[in-house]
Amino acid sequence: MSLKLDDIKKARSRIGPYINKTPILTSSLLNQWLGHEIFFKAENFQKIGAFKARGACNTIAWLKEQGNRPSKIVANSSGNHAQAVAYAASSFGIPVTIFMPEYSSKIKIQATKSYGAEVVLSKTRIITDEKVQEAASEKSVYWIPPFNHNQVICGQGTAVYESLRDLENVDAVFAPCGGGGLLSGSLIATRGLSPKTQVIGVEPLNANDAAESLRKGSIQRLSTVPNTLADGAMTMAVGDITFEYLKQLDDFFEIEEHHIVYWTQWLTHLLKCRIEPTCAMSMEAVRRWLGTKKTKKRVLVVISGGNMDQATTQKIWQKDWLGVIPTSII
Repeated sequence: MSLKLDDIKKARSRIGPYINKTPILTSSLLNQWLGHEIFFKAENFQKIGAFKARGACNTIAWLKEQGNRPSKIVANSSGNHAQAVAYAASSFGIPVTIFMPEYSSKIKIQATKSYGAEVVLSKTRIITDEKVQEAASEKSVYWIPPFNHNQVICGQGTAVYESLRDLENVDAVFAPCGGGGLLSGSLIATRGLSPKTQVIGVEPLNANDAAESLRKGSIQRLSTVPNTLADGAMTMAVGDITFEYLKQLDDFFEIEEHHIVYWTQWLTHLLKCRIEPTCAMSMEAVRRWLGTKKTKKRVLVVISGGNMDQATTQKIWQKDWLGVIPTSII
C-alpha cells in the first residue's frame, strides 16, 4: 500500500490529544552566517523528547480505531522508540514490554522504565530482535516496530506535515535516517503539501547502510553495530517498506563523526536547547547542499530529539568547536 497525504492527516487527528505541537525555531545569527533561512522543527520538545512519540501513539490509536485493542504491546529499540512505545501504551492503559540491547543509553533505559514499561535487556541487538519476535507470537500481543510499519510512518510524518502548514515556500526538508520511518513520513507529507520541495536524507558515514542500499539498489545490512555518536541512526538495516520511500528522496548525505560533534555543539549553542547528535548531523548536509546554490533558500531541518546521556555529552564536548564559526568549517 502506497501511503498518501490523507493518511498523514488522519494520523495527525488521532494523535492530537497525546502529543505536543512542537515549535519551529530559527537562529538569526546562523541565517546571517550562511546567507539562507533555516527553520528547525523542534521535536526535542515532543513527549518523551523525540518525534517517536508520534508514530507510537498513532499506531495504538489506529489499532483502537480498528477495534483491535491488544492485551499487551511489545517493542524493540535501543532508545527513543522504546520510550515512545512505553509512553503511548501507558497513555492508552495497555501493559507494555520493551526489549533493548544492553549498550542502549542508560538514560533512555531508565526513562522507558519510568513510563511504566517492563524492560528486558539483552547482550546484542540480534538477541533483542529474537526476543521481541517470540513475545509477539503470543495471543493478543501486538508488536510495534521502530520504523517498518505503515502507521508508525504516518505518525512520524505529522512533524513535517505540521511544519509545512506553518511555513511557506520551503525549498528543502532535511531529516536523519535510522530505519527510515521519519524520512518516509516526511517524504509523504512533503509530496502532498509542497511537491516542489526537495526531501533530503542524512546518515552517519559510520552507519551508512541506507546510503549503501540506495547505491546498490537493494537493502544492505551492517555486519556489526556501528561506531557512531548518532545513536538514533545505529539501525542495522532499513525496512522493506521504508526503503521504497527512501528511493524517492531527492538527495542523501553521509556525515563524518567530527561534523556530527561540531553541529551538536553549535546547534545547542545557537538554539539554546538540548539536541541529539542524530539530528544535529543534518546541519552539515544543509551546509553542503546550500554551498551549491546561487540563490537564497528556505530550509526545514527536523530536530528529531533531545535525549542524550552524560557519557555521550562528555564525548561531544571533549573539544570545544565553538571557536570555529560555521562559515569557516571544512
